Amino acid sequence: MGKTDYYDILGVPKNASEEDIKKAYRRMAVKYHPDKNPGDKVAEEKFKEVAEAYEVLKDSDKRAAYDRYGHSAFAQGGAQAGGWGSGSHDPFDIFRDVFGGSGFDDLFGFGHHGSSESRRQAGSDLRYNLKITLEEAFLGTEKTIKYSKHVTCTKCNGSGAAPGSKKVTCKTCGGTGMFSMRQGFFSMQQTCPDCHGAGTKIETPCHNCRGIGRVMESCTTKVKIPAGIFDGANLRMRSMGEAGANGGPNGDLYVAIYVIENKHFERHENDLYCTRKIPFTTAALGGEIEVETIDGQANLKIPAGTQSETMFRIKGQGMPDLNRPGNRGNQYVKITIDVPTKLSREQKEKLQEFEKMCNMKNGGFFQRFKEKFESL
Repeated sequence: MGKTDYYDILGVPKNASEEDIKKAYRRMAVKYHPDKNPGDKVAEEKFKEVAEAYEVLKDSDKRAAYDRYGHSAFAQGGAQAGGWGSGSHDPFDIFRDVFGGSGFDDLFGFGHHGSSESRRQAGSDLRYNLKITLEEAFLGTEKTIKYSKHVTCTKCNGSGAAPGSKKVTCKTCGGTGMFSMRQGFFSMQQTCPDCHGAGTKIETPCHNCRGIGRVMESCTTKVKIPAGIFDGANLRMRSMGEAGANGGPNGDLYVAIYVIENKHFERHENDLYCTRKIPFTTAALGGEIEVETIDGQANLKIPAGTQSETMFRIKGQGMPDLNRPGNRGNQYVKITIDVPTKLSREQKEKLQEFEKMCNMKNGGFFQRFKEKFESL
């Protein structure tokens, strides 16, 4: 059975605004949160499904890809390497990002995950802009990229504590990670401002990372570009982003593809368009010309009497179809007439003689040609 449409999951139309999508997510996430449905596996799966839908639709690039290709945009080997969604982020982390702090715990005082779960923080996602040529997009390629990111400190293994040091209970929250405050008749709980929900504080910070648990490092990795990739696509490199805090998962690296403008071809979807000039004699008499394609040359037959701006199709000479391996788009060739700017006396006489023989009327090809060279 296919996956449910993300818009249907959140109960919003396809033209919903970002704010409407966020409101819908908040409503659905609270409804299916495990703390409100203890032991209900169906509600738990629905909660994850809602988080997956929101993760895609909240991002304009991911949403555009989904609107265009559906779930196949995030399938293995599709436009987004590894795909978005499908549990790419902890749904509880997404919940906390939307509601702030530790999410449901802050809102209602529940502790579904316990303090250790609430301390884990996923690392940030990173974005890398990569330029490739149209030829590389046609063939597919592999690129080596270099970027900087925060990685787990090897001196303290991410704890942030100096060797021999230890973590001590936070005095502000007493180790709960939560800070209680009373306003009139209401008692509210918030994430502790001193330990940021960890419940502990470092006695002596690690000198290498200054107690952060992470350090900046230059990284090199290879990115596989699939054949047929389109301009504006995002390739997802799982767990190649920033290191998470307190044992949280790494973020992802998104490689944004920019295809450099080509001097010969213009791309529309999987089709390629180009312009080819031909002599006026070939346009009048017909013939065969050689046309450059993305991967070589092709012969194109020109019928007699071809007019300028005529478009010809060369089937199967376009870009590979990213979602249907083995299929290619078409190449379209627009013909323009190459009218000589200088004619010898003899050439003019011959053309005038030809005009008389044909008894051409105004508006014909040679009439327009005559007007052109008589104005020279």
